[in-house]
This record gives sequence, structure tokens and C-alpha cells, in this order.
Amino acid sequence: MEESHPVKETVGKVIGKVVDAVSGDEHAGEIPGRPGSAPAPLEEPTQPRPPLPPKPDQSGPGVFSATGRPVDEPPTARSQNGEYLTTAQGLRLSDSDHSLKAGPRGPVLLQDHHLREKIMHFDHERIPERVVHARGAAAHGVFRGYGTASTVTRAAFLAEGVETPVFVRFSTVLGSRGSADTVRDTRGFATKFYTSEGVFDLVANNIPVFFIQDAIKFPDIIHAGKPHPDREIPQAQSAHDTFWDFVSLHTEATHHTLWNMSDRGIPRSYRTMEGFGVHTFRLVDAAGATTLVKFHWKPKAGVHSLVWEEAQLINGVDPDFHRRDLADAIEAGAHPQWELGIQVFPDTPEQTFEGIDLLDPTKIVPEELAPVQPIGLLTLNANPTNFFAETEQVAFHPGHLVPGIDVTDDPLLAGRLFSYLDTQLTRLGGPNFGQIPINRTHAPVNDMLRDGYHQTAVHAGVAPYKPNSLDGGCPFFAGSQEGGYVETPVQVPAARKVREAPASFDDHFGQPRLFWLSLTPIEREHVISAYTFELGKVYEQAIKERTLRVLAHIDPYLCEQVAQGLGLPAPAADGPLPSPVPSPALSQVGKVWPVTGRIVGIVAGPDSDLDAVRTVRQAVLDGGMVPLVIAPVGGVLATDGGTPVTVQRTFATARSVEFDALLLAGSPLPGGDAYGARDAKAGNGTPPGTPAAAPVDPRVLLMLGEMFRHAKPIGGWGDAAAALAAAGVDTEAPGVLVSGDGEAALAEVVRLLGEHRVWDRFPAATPGIV
Repeated sequence: MEESHPVKETVGKVIGKVVDAVSGDEHAGEIPGRPGSAPAPLEEPTQPRPPLPPKPDQSGPGVFSATGRPVDEPPTARSQNGEYLTTAQGLRLSDSDHSLKAGPRGPVLLQDHHLREKIMHFDHERIPERVVHARGAAAHGVFRGYGTASTVTRAAFLAEGVETPVFVRFSTVLGSRGSADTVRDTRGFATKFYTSEGVFDLVANNIPVFFIQDAIKFPDIIHAGKPHPDREIPQAQSAHDTFWDFVSLHTEATHHTLWNMSDRGIPRSYRTMEGFGVHTFRLVDAAGATTLVKFHWKPKAGVHSLVWEEAQLINGVDPDFHRRDLADAIEAGAHPQWELGIQVFPDTPEQTFEGIDLLDPTKIVPEELAPVQPIGLLTLNANPTNFFAETEQVAFHPGHLVPGIDVTDDPLLAGRLFSYLDTQLTRLGGPNFGQIPINRTHAPVNDMLRDGYHQTAVHAGVAPYKPNSLDGGCPFFAGSQEGGYVETPVQVPAARKVREAPASFDDHFGQPRLFWLSLTPIEREHVISAYTFELGKVYEQAIKERTLRVLAHIDPYLCEQVAQGLGLPAPAADGPLPSPVPSPALSQVGKVWPVTGRIVGIVAGPDSDLDAVRTVRQAVLDGGMVPLVIAPVGGVLATDGGTPVTVQRTFATARSVEFDALLLAGSPLPGGDAYGARDAKAGNGTPPGTPAAAPVDPRVLLMLGEMFRHAKPIGGWGDAAAALAAAGVDTEAPGVLVSGDGEAALAEVVRLLGEHRVWDRFPAATPGIV
């Protein structure tokens, strides 16, 4: 993939937005996250007026008819209309606070049609949540083709310079709609392309392999991963008996499980998450020649993850962490970007590459063997206007294809081609889910499908069948020259009808070992920690012992260390382990990435050098990052008579997990609420003014300790060393810098932010390649 660089236009938008947010003037409310498009007045408005427009960062689905006809209306054409409250039929209402009664204290009357309609609709507001991927967040955007794929596919949206509207939904797999964001889980990365040739859905994950090789096992893995059916716990977690019982017995799950136990299972944000199409697809060029490919999404901001303690804290402090990060970044103008790339393989009868079976969804092809070639750029630039109408009702399907893209005989993909359509019948109330605005194609529709629940098209004609003469023979078939979709005429070999898997699917441990050996020592430490934690939550001893047998076939050191943490003996592998060539591309560590949109906390107080705070804050803005000033109380800091410094977080509301780096403007004195009875984060702190009061606010010490443990950059100036010492932070440790001025401290912090974390702060004990 091409090297990532900050985009000047995006940086400019970020700076403009955040300057408004921190300037202390009338635009202070412009900080990302404001709930409405206009400030709320103190008193309830009484003068009738039309509905407020959406916020500038919001957009709805393009306005198309149910049959793909463009409508010359803005996206707001579907939103509520008029100044007055009405019924669903447009009848204006004079009251919606009181039921119609026989006198003020009398019984409610059955004739109250408004009560009936209001309660009826409320009772049916919810639709069934997705069985998997229920917890999600989404955004609108645009995809621009590079034209580099034109040699292998005729797909029009991949041609050079073609811009295609998209809607992208990110999700977790196991949790319910109300679960937390930063759980250890696989993430969905589903993209709906509204192409000129119809809808194309690329339904991807953030892990390139799957737990199973055949779709018939999908109910089994999901039933095993979901909460136990008797107690409905644990929610959105794999750290329980049924999951580990299944994956330790069904060892084709080993590769995916190892990825899930790595840092990939807890991404820092959707913006720093890779996406993989998992399956092998077949591309067809204009001449009919075919090529096999795997799809990859590469984030321009780099691949970055949380550490486990950080993820656990976030789940309590802000369960909506990933949702908020995505929405705030778009609102601030730091539009997330990914390059779409493909790994290209010859379409041979064996459908293998370098000995790897391309139809096995539990296998990858290392990028060193088949480089990822960029074919287009995805930019997310607008938030949904309505979560339910868009994020919840969007319906993806791997069978939504366009000319030039075809499926292969991957047995997992075959089941998905059935399942995704089938689930919409229950979730979205019938076969016409494609007519919901977020799902509508931007291409003309003449499908001869009629009637059914929620039919919103008004079809003309009398002959929805082929052949016909009554409707003039319309619609007509389209050959490939007219843009018709023609399945690739793949030769199907003669075979017996069997329930078997090919022998090439049998190796369940070779690629997990490849992944393990490709990780850096610090990443291996995290894998060991994850297995130890998850298996430590398992009740049945036999399941732990069985899983250790699986780990013995990946690496002896991994098995030994996890066994030690569980207090169990480490079994040995049945035979010699393979020695694959490591793939550095599988590691997240060792690269440098843009810092655009990263969040820098600046801890200050009335006694800080506010001129230095202003200078550093502006330098953060100039670098395309977001500065958040953290102080004892809200409002502004302006004790020096200069321009007021707006406070975005207080010691009571801030927590380290929100920030990518922290800067100390001196050693902040305790706030007036820095004692345990008022704020538990203050621990044993006592009210200021008492003999036992601490010289530094204990909540700042808590933040510093967490930032240090989580390997994040820390800088400071003035007497910041005193606060660091009080927090037990070694000022000589890697990634900790106390300077004479704030700009020097910031420069070093920014350099470290490009590497995501300061991993050399904690040397790893895991050995090198064995």
C-alpha cells in the first residue's frame, strides 16, 4: 500500500473546528458531540417554527424512489415536516399530555384515537436486533477508484476517478445492542457501495480468517460464543466455558481464536482498524478473463489497539467509546480514510497459491507472498441523521454483486449467500427491505417482484412475468455488453455427493504458528495475557487442559506461560512444529503513522503558566490534533489577564483512556472536590486545607499512573517533575519527557504518537523466533 501522509485539507478542517471549540468565544459549543444543530434556550420555546435542520456533519441516504429513480429533493425531504404536532395522518393536535377522560378524575375513554395511535406505535418501535453484529455504528462516505483494478475487473465503480457513495457499518459480533464497544471480539466492517450498476456489499471483518470452514458450523460457533442460555451471561465476551469448550474441540477455530487473543481483538478505534473480505472472490475483466482476489481495507491512520486494562476501564467509563470516536472525528472534520486493496492470484483449477488453499476461510496468504495492491480510497465524511433508519435498518448481503465481481466455492461463503437474505425477513418485516431508504439502489430497478409487506413502489403495467407482450415485452434481458450480470462459467469437476472437507483444509495449526512467530515480543506478551485471562474465567478444568493441548501445537513457550498462569502443567506437542517464514505485515508494531485527529490532554490549573498553555494548545491544533484542557473546575482559566483558556475536562470528569498523550503544565494543586467522599477517584484524599491534603490532585496522579502503564507518551514542563514523582512515574523512563518549555515537550510527544505507543517502556520477556 502507498505510504500514509496527513491530508492538508483534512487538517485544515480539524483546526478550524477545534479552534472554535477551545477559543472561549461564542463558538465554544462547537466542540464535537453537541446534541442538536442549534443551542438550546433556557426557557421552553413557544413560538411555532419549522423543525431544525440536521447538524452540518450529518447526512441521510440519497433520495431515490423504491425503483432506483433519483428524486430532486435533499436528504431532509424524508424528515418531519411542519410547525405543529400532528397524528400520523397529519391531523394537528392541541394536546399530547393528557388522555381523553370523562372529567379530570374520570376513566379514560375508549374513543381516544390519539392515545391509541401513540401507544400502538410506541409498543412496536423495536425490531429484532441482529443475531450477530447487533452492536454497531455507521457513517456515510465516498469511495474513489484509482483505476488500478481495471486490468482484472470490469466493475465500473473501480475505474479511475469514479466516485461512489457508500454507507459503512462497524460492529462487534457477540454482544447485544446494549453491550459495550471495547470488548475483546471480532469486528464487522461492512460497506455498501451504491454503484451505477447496482448495490455491491463488501461484508468484511477486522480479522482475515474465520472460526469455521463451512457455514453449517456457523450456528455452533455463535451459540458457543453467546452468553450462556441459562443465565444470559457473560455479555459480549468469549471468556467463558462454552466458547472455549467449542474452540478447543473444533480446532479449525484455532487461527481465528489466536487473532482474537492478540491486540486485534481490542482495536483502539474503528479509524485504526483493518478490514478483510475473508473469502476469496473472483474478478472478471472486460474480455471475460478471471482472477482470484482477497479484499483488504488499510486504514490511513495505521493499525492501533488498546491494552487490556485500558479496554476494561473504557467499558465502564464510556461504553460508547468507538461510536463516539467515529462520530466526533467526522464532526470535527478528521474524516477517517482507508485504502481498498486486493491480493491477486491466478485463477487455476486448483484455486491454490503457494500451497495455500484459497477456498479455506481459516487461512491467509502472507502479504510478502502476494502484496496488497491499492485500488481505491474510502473516506467517511458524514454521520447518520437517524440511527434507527440508517445504522439499524441497513441490510448487507454478500450476494449483492456487480458485473466484474463473482463468488467462489468457499463453503462458508456459500452459506452466507443464503443466510444474509433470510435474516432480513424477520428483522425488517418481509422481502421488500431493499426499498428502505438506506438500502435503496441508485441504479434503475425493474425486477418484476411484486407486493409483500411494506411495498412502497407503485408498479404500473399488467405483466410482471417473462415472456410477455402486454407490457410491450418490457423488461428485457441484458447481455454482458449491456451491463448484464453473467456468472462465470466455471468448470465443475465430476464428483460424488458427500459431506466432507478437502484434505487441504486439515492443517489447523500451521498458520496460527505463522501468526505467533510474526508478532513482536510485546504483542506476544499480550497474547499470553489474553489466553491466561480468558481461560482463568473458565470453570471446567478439562476445558483449560484441552486448550493447552491446542496451544502446544502453536508454540511451546506460549503453552508454558499460559499453563503457568493457570497453575497447570504444560503438555507437549504430538510431533515437531513447522517452521514457517514470519510475515512482518501481520504485526501492528514498528511503523510510523500520521497523528491527525489524535487527542492530547493538557493538565493545567489557575497557577499554571497560561501563556505556555496557549502556545502548546495552538501547536497541537497546528499539527492537526485535538487539544483538551483538563483543569480542577470547568469554565475558563484566565487568572493572568490574558485570553481565557477554555476548559474541556475537569479532574472529576477526565480519565486517562480518553487521551492518546498527556502534557502537564506544571504540578496541579488539588481541586476543591479532591477527596474520596466527593469523588472516589481521589481515593484517600482529604479536602484541601486540611493537614493531610495532598500537594498534587490525586485524580491527576491516577491519570498519570494509567497513562504510564498503558505505554502512552507523557510530557511536561515547569515543575511537572514533582507531579510525576508523586505519581511514581520515572522521569527517565522511555516516553516520559520533562522539558524547560511546553513546545519541546510537545515535539517529543508528537514523535512518539506516530508510533502509537511507547512499547520499549516495558521490555518483553517472550523470546524471539523459536
